[in-house]
Amino acid sequence: MLDKAKTQLDPITVEVIGSALTTIVEEMGKAIIRAAYSTNIKERQDCSTALFDAAGRTIAQAEHIPVHLGSLLGIAEHVFKNHDLSTVRPGDVFVGNDAYTGGGTHLNDIVFLEPIFHGDRLVAWVTNLAHHSDFVDRGHAHIFQEGLRIPPVRLYREGVLQEDLMQLILLNCQVPRERINDFRAQMAANRLGVQRYQALCDKYGAETVRAAGAQVLDYTERRTRAGIAQIPDGTYSFRHDFDSNLIDGVMDLKVVIEVKGDEIFIDFPDAPEQVRAPINMVYTALLATVYFAVKAIVDPDLPANSGFHRPIHVSAPLGSVLNSTPPAAVYSRTDIGQRLVDMIFAALADVVPERIAAASTGGTLLTTSGIHPRTGRFYVYNEMHGGGMGARANKDGLDGVQVNTTNTANLPIEALEIEHPVMVKCYELVQDSGGAGEYRGGMTLRRRVEMLDHTARISAGGTNSIVPPFGLKGGQDGLTARVELSPGAKPLDRRAGILQPGEWVGMVAAGGGGFGDPKKRDRALVERDLREERISREAAVEIYGLKL
Repeated sequence: MLDKAKTQLDPITVEVIGSALTTIVEEMGKAIIRAAYSTNIKERQDCSTALFDAAGRTIAQAEHIPVHLGSLLGIAEHVFKNHDLSTVRPGDVFVGNDAYTGGGTHLNDIVFLEPIFHGDRLVAWVTNLAHHSDFVDRGHAHIFQEGLRIPPVRLYREGVLQEDLMQLILLNCQVPRERINDFRAQMAANRLGVQRYQALCDKYGAETVRAAGAQVLDYTERRTRAGIAQIPDGTYSFRHDFDSNLIDGVMDLKVVIEVKGDEIFIDFPDAPEQVRAPINMVYTALLATVYFAVKAIVDPDLPANSGFHRPIHVSAPLGSVLNSTPPAAVYSRTDIGQRLVDMIFAALADVVPERIAAASTGGTLLTTSGIHPRTGRFYVYNEMHGGGMGARANKDGLDGVQVNTTNTANLPIEALEIEHPVMVKCYELVQDSGGAGEYRGGMTLRRRVEMLDHTARISAGGTNSIVPPFGLKGGQDGLTARVELSPGAKPLDRRAGILQPGEWVGMVAAGGGGFGDPKKRDRALVERDLREERISREAAVEIYGLKL
């Protein structure tokens, strides 16, 4: 047996095993997506996977949904604090989703955590989560209205499904047929991860794999510290308004960033108190948001593991909208998280402008539900809509994409219409929606969806309908978001409403902010944008000064 305190492996071995660990979580992610039943997971790929070492530290996470890191951190911490690990056996599986007792950052993200044994020794943990399109048509004044709360509990004991617990969960789900099949996909992914990690231990020895994982964390920490040290020491701040159609008016948010050598301190002083609306964030969601922003600035190629987290310090007042306490509602926690990323970027725009982007689209979510006229079953269609990415210091923003902490994929029209009783009437990029600048903000999307042969309850809306994504260094703001309804449809109350057969709802997310003075934009790029109808003739003349 190697001495844990003195084990030092050669760099090649560490690199090989470290790459194998990353490959395991990536393969797990592919397994969930290929085996999943619901469109939200198999098409939009709204899921994440990770490996923890025996101490619960993240040693590898697949590059799926950044905010999911908060859910994965939550369940590991809870299990370690509240369960006697000496009673854990091979084949045990913990399930959880509750934002306040570990296991999630909102109730739709259901997490599966399974121990990995090599011989009779617990050597690591494998985990995954998926966003389940369920718990719809609910109030969001507090978390008790938002769905079933599951503290991390054993769903499997030594490989045996606890049928009574599964029935309890399914009874509280509105689309149980989807849930049970998506759960099976998650279980299959975890079992695959267990097998792959055990095979790695068989090949190299469990202690060598453990030592390699620890050295990967140390290596990541060194790289992170080196990246932070390239940012000039100092204190940087930025304030901005945040709006959502889930609250009245706007919120005043502020971030203060202090860089000290190779450490960074990110504080959100005077954050507003938590509200009776689902935009609150638990602390692990705030951590995941900040980790994403720092990774994007410091080194996008850094592994997303616990070594990366060590030099990053995050604080926000307890009981605030950014560090909420029970029973605050949290369903739409990414709405405010998206704006925090933009603010962190903006605070550092003067010192590392080449590493940041102007503000991007926020969160714009559409959910429809009802009785499927063909199957007679209750259905849920859920989609976070893409918009415009903020422009960079030397590049235009990307058009029609998910950005920052959400990162879900496009739901193809074909898949949507096959599985749900809706028809897509329009799916297009919106001209002039990206903020003008030396580099143009990304264009947003418009998607109109018609209800077919049934009455549907809908939830539609998001952020940036009042405050647009801001430009930087003279760049102009992007287009604000909006919800469009067919003529004659009843207006929404907040986000909620009802559509009759033949009525449609249109979602237009926000466009990305521009970067730099529009008058400095290269004439050839303006001509290209005009030719490709990204901008109108009026914008080409009035904003960019093109003479036609």
